[in-house]
Amino acid sequence: MADKGGYNPYENRNVVKPISDFGAFVSLLKCVVGTGVLALPLAFYFAGIVNGVILLVLICFMLIHGMQMLIICMVETSRRLQVGYATYPETMAYAFGQGPKCFKCMAKAGGYIADIVLCLSQFGVCVVYIIFVSVNIKQLCDYHVKVIDLRIFIVIVGFFMIFPFLLRRLKYLVPFNIAASIFIYTGFAIMMYYLFVDLPPISERNLFFGPIEKLPMFFGIALFSITSVGVMLAVEAQMAHPEHYIGWFGVLDMAIVLVIFSYVFFGVMGYWRYGDEVKGSLSLNIPTDETVSQVSKAFIATAIFLTYPLAGYVVIDIIMTHYWNKDGELKHAVIKELILRVCYVLVSVIVGIVLPDLGPLLSLVGAFTISLLNLVFPAMIEICLYYPPEYDYGKYRWKLVKDIFYIVVGTIILVQGTAFSIKDMLKMWVGEDTTEGPETTETTEALTTAAVADPPPALRFL
Repeated sequence: MADKGGYNPYENRNVVKPISDFGAFVSLLKCVVGTGVLALPLAFYFAGIVNGVILLVLICFMLIHGMQMLIICMVETSRRLQVGYATYPETMAYAFGQGPKCFKCMAKAGGYIADIVLCLSQFGVCVVYIIFVSVNIKQLCDYHVKVIDLRIFIVIVGFFMIFPFLLRRLKYLVPFNIAASIFIYTGFAIMMYYLFVDLPPISERNLFFGPIEKLPMFFGIALFSITSVGVMLAVEAQMAHPEHYIGWFGVLDMAIVLVIFSYVFFGVMGYWRYGDEVKGSLSLNIPTDETVSQVSKAFIATAIFLTYPLAGYVVIDIIMTHYWNKDGELKHAVIKELILRVCYVLVSVIVGIVLPDLGPLLSLVGAFTISLLNLVFPAMIEICLYYPPEYDYGKYRWKLVKDIFYIVVGTIILVQGTAFSIKDMLKMWVGEDTTEGPETTETTEALTTAAVADPPPALRFL
């Protein structure tokens, strides 16, 4: 699409500190593979092994295709506007302006909506990152030293988060992402030790289908564990060769193939090992009083700690480049951005102290961000971009049919996810009994864990 009309946005994109294809690959692995993988064994309990594998692959395909569709639309918007890069909000505003009358009236608001959803989702993820690291450190401290209030650990972790978060360029975060990937895969590898000990016959597990009434819970966990819109867009925007990002053998597809294999293997083995006793997070099944399990948890917590700068980077970049320093003429911009970064960490710490249990809230944010950013918005953008008479939706209007399907699926996820999350929030915050069944507690834990892993973020490039 980039070469249509004689203008190639890739050739006119200006990136100050570009990252290599390898740096992009590592960053993608880190933004997708997180603690959400720990909830996948429970997801396979809900779906069954064979059904779970098939559904996980299909969900992953839909989400990644939605991401590629969005990027292609952003490149097409850049081509039509003859600019090097069109952000997510700019693409949405322009596309709506090209579409039917019902979309044109929302064109300007569309850009602001995209920014709000992106920032809201990413801030929530950053808060959960701090809480997740603090909880794991507290577990180790409680066992080896003495019991200390969780909020104290949140303050300490937040203080140490400030220093790596002062790095302003995505290129400088690549070493952190490499280290985080090493730590998290090492932590998972150590945890695998417990998955291969005392394996029961696989015939004792649900080989094809799990409890049918709990199947929707599989979708919730899987969706929260796979995608990370903002970081994926940020990586593409900062690449030295962004044309290598999408396509059958692009950086995105290669990273996702590795992710799918990792997720399927971990999910199947975790369910095979623990069966009906599997918890919302696999870390709850492994022993807490053994050195090996403690090392595994420490490695995973370290990986999440090193991921915070990547997760928070997107929100800062939106604030600076979309609003505060939009024209690039802000005086003392670097100093003001550093102050903003410190304030961002402090605010996320305060929210973590006030609301140390964010499971339902993050489930609500996740339901909105995944359904809207990854499915509904890209489909709407593509419909509008090809609405003018000089364009078409392909043979038999297959693009239009596909986009309508995406909007329907995304809307279902939005409605069901929102209803489930609000119900959970009311039970927890109003003080009702939430122990009416094991699936309630397990699912809340799983969604919390998954939301920690897979943030739907944002960026200047968004």
